[in-house]
Amino acid sequence: MNFLNFLTDTTQPTGSGLTSLFMIAIMFGLFYFVMLRPEKKRNKQMQEMRNALIVGDKITTNAGIVGTVVNIKDDEVTIETGIDGTKILIKKWAISTVDTIKE
Repeated sequence: MNFLNFLTDTTQPTGSGLTSLFMIAIMFGLFYFVMLRPEKKRNKQMQEMRNALIVGDKITTNAGIVGTVVNIKDDEVTIETGIDGTKILIKKWAISTVDTIKE
């Protein structure tokens, strides 16, 4: 059978529906391990990082604002930025990185 006959072959496949269902299950499994599981792991690490904040940590927000933590209250953090000591109140979810190296 050459390539052109393969493309124009109109016979029905002899595989069962169970094989197709098995292949779909494998695809969902691969999707979970390649996409969903690493994303959940990253979210868990970010949440742990935000919960471990202490006063004095240097942080960077999602918007690129750099400052030092001066107060932590529930899901809000007050940071001090600039030379003049401007204070900004932000939500914890807006914190991108903690730049303080803890020993």
